[in-house]
Amino acid sequence: MTDDNRPTGYDPVEVDVLRRFLLTARRDPDAVAVVDDTSTVSYGELELRVRRIAARLGPDCGTVAVLTSRSADTVAALLGVLAAGGTYCPIDPAFPLERKAALLAAAGVRSAIAADPGRLPAGVPVLDPSDAAGTGEPEAFPAGWLPEPDPAAPAYLLFTSGSTGQPKPVVTPRRAIGASVASLATLFAVAPGDRVLQFASLNWDTCFEEILPALTVGATLVFDADAYSASFPRFLRMVERHRITLVDLPTAFWHEFVNHLTEERDLTEEQDQTEERAALPESLRTVVIGGEAARPARIDDWCALPGADAVRLVNTYGCTETTLVTHAIDLHGPFAAPALAPEAGRVVPIGRALPHVREQLSEEGELLIGGDGLALGYRGLPEVTAERFAELDLPGAPGRYFRTGDRVRREPDGVLVHQGRLDDELKVRGIRVSPGEVEAQICAHPDVAAAAATGAALGDHTVLVAYVTPRPHADTDTLAAGLARYLRRSGPSHLVPSRITVVPELVLTASGKVDRRRTHQMYATSN
Repeated sequence: MTDDNRPTGYDPVEVDVLRRFLLTARRDPDAVAVVDDTSTVSYGELELRVRRIAARLGPDCGTVAVLTSRSADTVAALLGVLAAGGTYCPIDPAFPLERKAALLAAAGVRSAIAADPGRLPAGVPVLDPSDAAGTGEPEAFPAGWLPEPDPAAPAYLLFTSGSTGQPKPVVTPRRAIGASVASLATLFAVAPGDRVLQFASLNWDTCFEEILPALTVGATLVFDADAYSASFPRFLRMVERHRITLVDLPTAFWHEFVNHLTEERDLTEEQDQTEERAALPESLRTVVIGGEAARPARIDDWCALPGADAVRLVNTYGCTETTLVTHAIDLHGPFAAPALAPEAGRVVPIGRALPHVREQLSEEGELLIGGDGLALGYRGLPEVTAERFAELDLPGAPGRYFRTGDRVRREPDGVLVHQGRLDDELKVRGIRVSPGEVEAQICAHPDVAAAAATGAALGDHTVLVAYVTPRPHADTDTLAAGLARYLRRSGPSHLVPSRITVVPELVLTASGKVDRRRTHQMYATSN
C-alpha cells in the first residue's frame, strides 16, 4: 500500500449543508437564489418554501421520493426534505411506472413530492410542491426552528447500476454531503455573484455539485431549457444571456462542445482572416468536466480557443459511493500547471485528493477511498456493502474504505492517472453501467436466449452495444428493433444499447461464461 496523502491540518466538516443554506439565506434574503424558465426566486422566498415543505412532511418523514423537474420546485423539495430530517430520493418522471414502483420499494419510500400524482404508483401519499409557493408563515415550522441534524443520518438515496440486474440503492449520510460540498465550494471558488448553470440530470449525484455549493455560499443557480436543447449555438447564447460563470459538464458533452467551437473558429478564419475569431463567453470563468476520461486531443483544441487561457478547465473524478468529487486537477487556465507537450499515448490525469478524502492504492493499483465522504452502503444489500466497503488495517491509515474498482498510478508530481477498470463496469454519458444489469434487462425479453453487453468507442465517447442470440421461435429480422422498443419502455435510457446485433452464438470463456470482449471483437467488424 502507498502512504496516505491526506493533507495536514484537515478538520472534519461539522456544518450541515441545510444549516449553511439557512445562514446564507438570512444573511442576504433578497439575493437571487434560483432562476428557472418561469420564475426568479430569492433566498428568502426559497427558505420559506423549504420551511413549508418541511412542515408538511413532519419530523419523522423517512425517505421521500421527489419526481424531479428542472425548476426551483425540485430545489425546494431537496432542501425541504433535509430540513425535515428526511432522506431525499429523486425519481425520473420519464421512467416507466413499473420501474418507478421498483425504485420506490427498494428505497423504502414513505411519501412523495410530485406536481402530478398520476405519474407515481398508486398508494403513495403525495405532496404538491406548488403548495409551498404561497404566502404566510408555516405554522409547524417557525423561522428559528430546525431539528438538530445527525451527521450520520441519511441525506439522500441514489441508485447505481448492479451486476445482478437490479439497481443498487446507495445511502449517503449528511456528514458526507457536508464534507464534499465544503471541499467543492473551495475547489470551484464559488462566491456570491457567481451564476452556476444546472445542467446535470436531477436524478444523478452530479446535480448536487451544482446545486449545493452554489446555494450554501450565496451564488445563483440557473435552469434554462436551452442548456438541454442539444444545440450548441443556443447553449452558448444561453450562457451569455444569463452571464453564467460556472458550468459542470459531462466529459462526453464537453468533447462535442469543443469540436463545435473548433469548427466555428476554423470556419471564421476561412471566411475572413481579418475578422475577430469567436471566443468563449466573457462571463465564463470555470468549466468543470468529469464522468469519463478526457481526450488529450480535445484538451489541445480547447487550449487553442480564443479566451481559453482565462477560463479554468477542471477535471474531476468521483463515485456515488464516495459522494460527488474526490479528486480534481486544473488542466488549463490561470491555476493550471504548465501543460505537457502533446505526445502519443499520453493520458489525462484525474488529479489529487480533495481535503476531506483519505486515499490508498492497493498492491494491484486499485484506488481505495476513505474519509468523511463515504456512503453508509447499499440499502438492503449487506453482502454487497461488505464487499465494496471494507474495514482495512492499513499501516498508518486503518479505517473504512470503498473499493472503487478503478486501477490508477501515481505520477512523480503526486497526481493520479486512471488506467482502466478491474471489472467490466462502463461509463456511458458519465453514468456507471454494469453490463450485467443491461444483460438481465435484455434477457427478460421472451425472444432472447442470451446476451452480451459491452462498450464501444464512438468518436470521443463510449456507447453501449449488445449482442443477442434468439430463441428458436423468434423472428430474427425484427428482434433487434423490437428489443430496443421493449428496453425503452421498461428501463432508463442509459441502459438501452445504441446498437443491438442478433448473432448465432456468443463467445464463451474456458469456464463457460460469456466473453464480452471477444464477442464484440468477433461481430463488431461486420456491422
